[in-house]
Amino acid sequence: MALDTYDPAKDARAEHVSGNVLVSIGALLLGLLLAALDQTIVSTALPTIVSDLGGLEHLSWVVTAYLLASTAATPLWGKLGDQYGRKKLFQTAIVVFLIGSALCGMAQNMPQLIGYRALQGLGGGGLLVLSMAIVGDIVPPRERGRYQGLFGAVFGAASVLGPLLGGLLTEHLSWRWVFYVNLPVGVVALAVIATALQIPRRVAHHVIDYLGTFLIAAVATCLVLVASLGGTTWNWGSPQIIGLAVLGVVLAAAFVAVERRAAEPVLPLALFRIRTFTLSAVISFIVGFAMFGAMTYLPTFLQVVHGVSPTMSGVHMLPMVIGLLLSSTTSGQIVSRTGRWKVFPLAGTAVTAIGLLLLHRLDENSPTAVMSVYFFVFGLGLGLVMQVLVLIVQNAVSYADLGVATSGATFFRSIGASFGVAIFGTVFASRLGDKLADALRGVRLPPGATADTLKADPRGIAALPPSVRPAALHAFASAITDVFLYAAPVALLGFVLAWFLKEDRLRGSVTAPDASETIPPNPVERSSYDEVCRALSVLGTREGRREIYRGITERAGYDLLPAASWMLLRIRRYGSVEPGVLAERTDLPMRVVLAAERQIEERHLVARAGLELTLTESGRAAAERLAKAREESLAELLGDWWQPGRSIDLTQLVKDLTGELCGSERERPHEAAVTGPA
Repeated sequence: MALDTYDPAKDARAEHVSGNVLVSIGALLLGLLLAALDQTIVSTALPTIVSDLGGLEHLSWVVTAYLLASTAATPLWGKLGDQYGRKKLFQTAIVVFLIGSALCGMAQNMPQLIGYRALQGLGGGGLLVLSMAIVGDIVPPRERGRYQGLFGAVFGAASVLGPLLGGLLTEHLSWRWVFYVNLPVGVVALAVIATALQIPRRVAHHVIDYLGTFLIAAVATCLVLVASLGGTTWNWGSPQIIGLAVLGVVLAAAFVAVERRAAEPVLPLALFRIRTFTLSAVISFIVGFAMFGAMTYLPTFLQVVHGVSPTMSGVHMLPMVIGLLLSSTTSGQIVSRTGRWKVFPLAGTAVTAIGLLLLHRLDENSPTAVMSVYFFVFGLGLGLVMQVLVLIVQNAVSYADLGVATSGATFFRSIGASFGVAIFGTVFASRLGDKLADALRGVRLPPGATADTLKADPRGIAALPPSVRPAALHAFASAITDVFLYAAPVALLGFVLAWFLKEDRLRGSVTAPDASETIPPNPVERSSYDEVCRALSVLGTREGRREIYRGITERAGYDLLPAASWMLLRIRRYGSVEPGVLAERTDLPMRVVLAAERQIEERHLVARAGLELTLTESGRAAAERLAKAREESLAELLGDWWQPGRSIDLTQLVKDLTGELCGSERERPHEAAVTGPA
């Protein structure tokens, strides 16, 4: 951000470095796209997978295994990346993900597919957390906002394209290509990362909570097994289910004991003393529960009951995704601008419950237009609450807990997604068996056709006598839509809990979370520094920087144009500036530069020495006051995080951003490239 004489060689070097960064960002986006797609791409392929491999009662585990594995692995990838270097860990995550993808494509039965999906999830968790962390390593705070927009676009695209791509591949190639498609993309990302990515060496040593991570994953697995196997594979009162439940409780007690003594706990228990965090965690669980439970079984409803192709089932799901993205983006922006947020978790949980009740009304005769409206309403409700939950958690905790609180809120959403898929699957499987048995009782069926064979392969419905087929389709339809009826009270519980949230005033630095924290079910792993840096990086936008200088000028007690204040700080930093060159090297229009130059000359804040401007005594005093106001303005945005005894890295962040946005006094003129504030 300095004024400098033109040096073509140096400009070429700058372009080369910038090019490498852009190539690396592209490879990171590819890795992120793989992980984000695999959360949604499988849903439209599931009916075909079940028909091919059998095991409808275990359908939910194709999704749940991936979610649980990625959830458990996320904190480990983050801390190991800090300790051993993120580039190596990111390459390892890609390799693990690709091996898991290849094995999933070759699976010969449902247990194999579930196991390989867990392996794929281990790699997917690393792709998500490390790709976002590496951006912070290679992009300065001022530039992060624009790249966060790219990553958000990838998550949004994955939400839209996942069901469509899954349907296309399943219909025109094979369901196995839902997994094989990852291989060429992953190999390209791996090659680019190996050759182009250069990360500054920053090592942070952690006391990694391996035992806590294992225990919380084991607790979640036990409870999900109880939810998915109880009432289907084993009776609720069977020794197996009771044993799993008791084991889950014992492991949960062990987890609490371990976390109390852990140096860096994976989930600090002290967070649960904060009412807003606890309530937000439960509501996040409910949102994940409803979202992924529905996303997993709606394609089955469309393909089996309405007979649409896998591709068209993805198209039918678009209204839900559009509603989710629309309301999620809008609610986050409104909260950031107004500071009022409580209406959104209330409205979101209420609309989600209404959406679930509407989905329950669907049957085999529902027209496409009606289904689209119901899907849109359901997505609208989810989106209203997803962004805001992360935002209010960040607003409620101290700076020291900011990163882990963000991770905790998204962790509970991910666990909720696992439970939702499992419980929806249990209800569906048990209801379907009863309803099919009733529909086919006393009916003469083709050889080999029974309620059990139809459950295993729904394609057998087409071979049923025309007089029986409607009853079988209705059995499938009502078994799936009953799931939404049972889920509605869970969403209503979220609505009740939302009333107990206390609407505290938003800190200036708490802005709408990026899509990585809201759209996918996987938890994120961020440090407190990362989160504040992400929030404050919006000040690097053109409008944001203009507001900075307007506020700095007002705080310093001057009546100057924002560009005039910026120019005084330029001169303070480098001794002199040449306005003509300044206009050439920045994105400020010449008229703005000339107006600023004229104002500070008329007020005798600068003196002219040839073409260059230097500070007068009064100009030097003004620049010092502006510099002090500059740091105070940034610190004020941090609200009560900026307290006596504040964290060293928070202090450093303000200094870094002050330097990046407004000029760093430590930097020498001949070492800097020219940029401007907008």
